[in-house]
This record gives sequence, C-alpha cells and structure tokens, in this order.
Amino acid sequence: MLDHKVVLVTGASSGIGRAIALRCARAGADLALTYRSNQTGAETTAGQIRSLGRRVEVIRTDISRREDIEALVNQLKKDFGRVDVWINNAGADILTGQAGRLDRREKLDLVLAVDLRGTVLASWAAVDLMRAQGGGAIINMAWDHIMLGMKGENPGLYSAAKGGIASFSKSLARDVAPDIRVNILAPGFIETAFAEGADPNFHEKVIELTPLGRWGTPDDVAAAAVFLASDDAAFLTGQMISVNGGVVM
Repeated sequence: MLDHKVVLVTGASSGIGRAIALRCARAGADLALTYRSNQTGAETTAGQIRSLGRRVEVIRTDISRREDIEALVNQLKKDFGRVDVWINNAGADILTGQAGRLDRREKLDLVLAVDLRGTVLASWAAVDLMRAQGGGAIINMAWDHIMLGMKGENPGLYSAAKGGIASFSKSLARDVAPDIRVNILAPGFIETAFAEGADPNFHEKVIELTPLGRWGTPDDVAAAAVFLASDDAAFLTGQMISVNGGVVM
C-alpha cells in the first residue's frame, strides 16, 4: 500500500507516533522519525522498523524551532532525496509528568508553540519540499472534540491549538492542490500514557460514552494514517477523519 514511499513521522518515540511509523513500515514504506527528548524511545521504534526489513533514519528535531525544521529538511534530502508523506504527529504533553504541573499560561505557550506553530512551520517546509519533487501528502493531527467542545482548562488549551491545526490544514489543502494532498486525523480517547494514568472511573465513563464500547488504540489511529497516506485516498484532501469510536459524530 505504501511500497516505495518515504514517510516522515514526527514525534515517533512512543504512543501514536510509534504506531503510525510501524504501520507504515508494515505497509512497505521507508521511514524517517523525529524525536525531541526521548532518543531511547525513538531508537526502539527504529529497531522495530528495521526488524521489518525497512530503512529508517532517526533525526532529533524540536518542531517549534524554525532552524530545527530547516535542518530536518536538509537531512531528509541527504538521506532519502524526497519525502512522499509528511505526518505531523509531534505535540506537547500538558497532561502528564512535569508539564502537567505548569500553570495555564505556561501550558498555553507550550501547546501553541509545539502543536500549532510547529505544525504550521513543518507543513510549510513539507510543501516546499514536495513542490520541488512534484507532489506528496501531508497529514496533520487535530482532536475530535474541537467539533463539540469539552469543559476544563486542559481541553480548552488543546481546543485552541488543535482547532487551529484543523482550520489551517483545510486552507492549506486548497492552496497546494492538486499536487499535494493535506488531510487531518482527529483522535479521540486513545490508550496512551494519559489513559494509563487516568482515574478508573473516568476510564469506565469513556467506555460508556463510546458507541463502539472501548478506548481506541494507537494502532487504530495508525490504520487511518496509512489509508490517508496511500494512493487509496488519492481523491481525499482537506478532510478530517475522527478516530474515536463514535464519541463525536
């Protein structure tokens, strides 16, 4: 499905990014992976990809920094010569660990810098690269609840960033068609580090609210990503696919 394609996945050291990278490798792609701080996780992902017989390169990148993105593009040109699919998965975690203890202004600055600004800068870089090579596909990550809303400080912050990503991506899709496709994935409640640390009552409440009766898995999101990256989605651009078991319809 992705034979002979080169796929870049940002933030591929764990969770959804790792699952997307592995699923793309199983579909026949060669991979470039980025990480910001979790080198061990990124190398683990890379090792799993190599065990599938696919080529993979690991590149440290902070997508909130323009100079890092410029260096990433130069490295991609050197290593592969082209990128057929650019997946902007990297995002700030403001829910767990030290970042979860930041005040709301610090969280806002972080999620806007990494998720929104980083996705915009990386998308621009992808467009420049793909225009020069004759085309490609970009996939950006939003959130299903931007269409419905969710009360709370952290959901509000994510809505600001992920809603911006979705709107930007739709405008970009119109701007770069027909040679470059731009689509959006909007995961819902997915079994990542956040889910592992969630209150059991909240975990059960999500299951009750989900028509398909479970939390999603990173591989659920990865399957949708491979579809959007493939030629099977050749007539899709500017579309958002919510991978959420039906919580938001």
